[in-house]
Amino acid sequence: MKQFTIPISYRSEFISRIKEERKAGDKMKKDFTPTLLKIPGLEIYLARHFGFCYGVENAIEIAFRTIEENPGRNIYLLSEMIHNPQVNADLIDRGVKFLQDTLGNPILPLENLSSDDIVLIPAFGTTLAIEKKLKEIGIQIEKYNTTCPFVEKVWNRSNQISRQGFSVIIHGKPNHEETRATFSHAAASAPSLIINDMSEAISLSRYIRKEAPAENFYQEFDGRYSTGFDVTKDLLRIGVVNQTTMLASDTQEICDFLRQQILLVETVIVPNERFADTRDTLCYATNDNQSAVYGLLETEADFAIVVGGYNSSNTSHLVELCEEKLSTYFIQDDKNILNDKQIQHFDLHTKRLITTTTFLPTKDPVKILVTSGASCPDAIVEKVIEKLVKFYSPGSELNTLEVII
Repeated sequence: MKQFTIPISYRSEFISRIKEERKAGDKMKKDFTPTLLKIPGLEIYLARHFGFCYGVENAIEIAFRTIEENPGRNIYLLSEMIHNPQVNADLIDRGVKFLQDTLGNPILPLENLSSDDIVLIPAFGTTLAIEKKLKEIGIQIEKYNTTCPFVEKVWNRSNQISRQGFSVIIHGKPNHEETRATFSHAAASAPSLIINDMSEAISLSRYIRKEAPAENFYQEFDGRYSTGFDVTKDLLRIGVVNQTTMLASDTQEICDFLRQQILLVETVIVPNERFADTRDTLCYATNDNQSAVYGLLETEADFAIVVGGYNSSNTSHLVELCEEKLSTYFIQDDKNILNDKQIQHFDLHTKRLITTTTFLPTKDPVKILVTSGASCPDAIVEKVIEKLVKFYSPGSELNTLEVII
């Protein structure tokens, strides 16, 4: 796989060595057991896969190269490059300005831009409408487009199944930048609809089976369907694609369920003529990181720490997986570990920061599971590990840890 040039401050020599050794011994990615880091009194189990993915490193390389090659020019980010506060702050420190927030609300008007300005398209991609506006201004978006290739793969697959006469159902968070972009691209060529979760898939099935009044659909899914969507016709042949950072198991469950509902409509039917096969749209990095968490959770531990941006979709799903089994602390960086008694962490359910006291149990050894999202630099994970280690061995360096691959 391609090697990217990203700021050295995002790398971790300690973690890179572990990842390289694991990769050399598991080239086919079959082993999802964690790596054990030990000192007396503490055992840290580090997930097999975590941290920057291909799309994130690609976006960071393009962004920082653009800054270096264009001194003096106005450089803008359409919205957050990726959902990591450190990376976005670093870009702002280098003079990059944001045009929109993550919900698409304007911060700076596009009308103020000129053809001499540079606009970086984030890794999530953007809508066709915004692409059109930027092109009309004369901005070269192709040169500075950091859209993840795996997001573009979803767009291409949506286009392929639309040409075969399928409507496109997008499993994603309706307000997420990537989902809005995917919906825009899909809706340009096919009737399209966004569903957030299995409960909405169940609601949709009532319209597929024609058990609910058609007119109710437009209220229930208001703002989620493409212009001209006809609920009486456009649910007869469907294909499901996803926001690449959703739980792969959830997307598969929704696909299996909707396929079953389609088959219930008629007794004599060729399945592939009514439900498109879109399994190839699942992102490899999302799959790897989630599979690694399943492997991590097979280890008995006292709690888990998940590191990443609080608005990161892929990170939040790792938190959800961990929360199903044990206490989980969702933190942005080592600064959230206030001391050996208190940890400040984000509650996904209330969407607020809370502080837990005496988070480290009084036992020997304490066992902690650690992973991070695809937009979190390894350097941040290293600092988290280092802080935990120093609570048990104040003078220890990471290279003194016993590492069991």
